[in-house]
Amino acid sequence: MTTTKKRAPRKTAARKTAPKKAAGKHPAKGAATKSTALVRTARPVTLVTGGTGFLGAHLVRQLVAAGEQRLRVFATSAPAWLGELGVEAVTGSITNAEDVARAVENVGAIYHLAGRVSREREGAHRMYELHVDGTRLLCQAARAAGVRSIVLVSTSGTVAVTDDRDIVPDENWTAPLDIISRWPYYASKFYQERVALEHFTGAGLRLVIVNPSLLLGPGDERLSSTKVVLDFLARKIMSVPTGGLSFVDARDVAAVLPAALERGAHGERFLLGAANWSFAKFFERLERLTKVAAPRFSLPSRLAVTGAQALHTLYRHWQLAPPVEPVEVEQAEYFWYLDAGKAGRELGFAPRDPQETLQETVAYVREHFLGKGAFA
Repeated sequence: MTTTKKRAPRKTAARKTAPKKAAGKHPAKGAATKSTALVRTARPVTLVTGGTGFLGAHLVRQLVAAGEQRLRVFATSAPAWLGELGVEAVTGSITNAEDVARAVENVGAIYHLAGRVSREREGAHRMYELHVDGTRLLCQAARAAGVRSIVLVSTSGTVAVTDDRDIVPDENWTAPLDIISRWPYYASKFYQERVALEHFTGAGLRLVIVNPSLLLGPGDERLSSTKVVLDFLARKIMSVPTGGLSFVDARDVAAVLPAALERGAHGERFLLGAANWSFAKFFERLERLTKVAAPRFSLPSRLAVTGAQALHTLYRHWQLAPPVEPVEVEQAEYFWYLDAGKAGRELGFAPRDPQETLQETVAYVREHFLGKGAFA
């Protein structure tokens, strides 16, 4: 007789039923996935460092007017007008690695304008920190964050300054290190360009350098560039320098920066200027506009600088602010002319009439620093 073993019945695991979710407490099925996808595919932000300065404020306002919706400004403070324009603000220092890392999160492109304009030798260390160390931090953080393009706004003074009125440098001119090394601002901007090219390079990355000349026009709240006009109106300029200057409207520089971001190749530079004038012509035009008498005589370069240094020493001894700084007099004995033809051909740079820029600069300086009726 054969005995058949009965197979034990298979134990079926009890089905676990998830507790019901309370209505309104949790997202519907698939909502989290959609949210994550939206974050992943969000359009990158455009960052402007130094977006509250003279040039930066014009750039931010123009970008907003052009429809830029994902815009962030990185600056030491956030004025109310940024919020009124709907612009995101990140406050901090360009020399602080944590601040810079926050600023470049989800950024695709950067306009790097942060810095300090100063002609004083006492500020050399601070300018090196801001322009060189700060730019190094920004470029390193930008690469790590996946930023693809940077437009670095430098100064024409890293290229276009000579002691010969007949020379008009273009982008191929050799940097005049023997001249600019005397002045900390221009030396720090020269090394800023070098460090940016060194630390923001590689496949798919673009760094474009823009070199505007002296910025004029309305809106210079800190007198970072338009102090020469204020000094003229206040009759602080005693003699006509023997050199010459180039200047350009800050609004025209701001208008061409998006074209540099879009069209500029890696390592390219663009000089921007609207007029190359001797200081004699510059002051004569200011005299016509303001009815303030221009200085009538010039001194030999060496005598002008020596005289300014002696005057500076006397004023400091009396604990008074000197009318002009010796370094300003020294710089004005050189020629800061430039050829902006490349920017015109490749970026469509077409600056306004220099006379219009001068007129609006004078009107702004009078209203905000001297009173509307000053020297009328």
